[in-house]
Amino acid sequence: MKDLICPFSATLARDDFSCRQSSKIIRRGGTEIACTLEAAHQRCTCLFQSLKDIALPAFKVEDDLLQVPHGVLRKIQFGGLLGLQRISNNPVSGEPGIQDIDTLVTSSIENYKALDAIPFETLLEDITAYKLPRRRKSK
Repeated sequence: MKDLICPFSATLARDDFSCRQSSKIIRRGGTEIACTLEAAHQRCTCLFQSLKDIALPAFKVEDDLLQVPHGVLRKIQFGGLLGLQRISNNPVSGEPGIQDIDTLVTSSIENYKALDAIPFETLLEDITAYKLPRRRKSK
């Protein structure tokens, strides 16, 4: 079985984002997050690609793994999911973050009838305005 590495793994490293389909994989290089369901992985991968398609031109970078700053990819992940939650018919609790990414993505696709029908352009401001948490200084 091949690992289905989560395209939103940066969000899952924080405690305020979670996904029922996620599973941690411990490797020598560190922990990665994999998806336990191929269909969910496919949905999220397509969603992430659509988010990158609208966001990368705004950041004036091309979709090149060696060229795109890591911070830009993180802003796309966090801001894109939070924006999707904002425009979807998903109740937002008083808690920051996303309670279940898989539920959010699935319900958003059902709400808009198809993944490509989601109004991604309305998420651009959420992505570009997202502020990455500051790094903690080591002592």
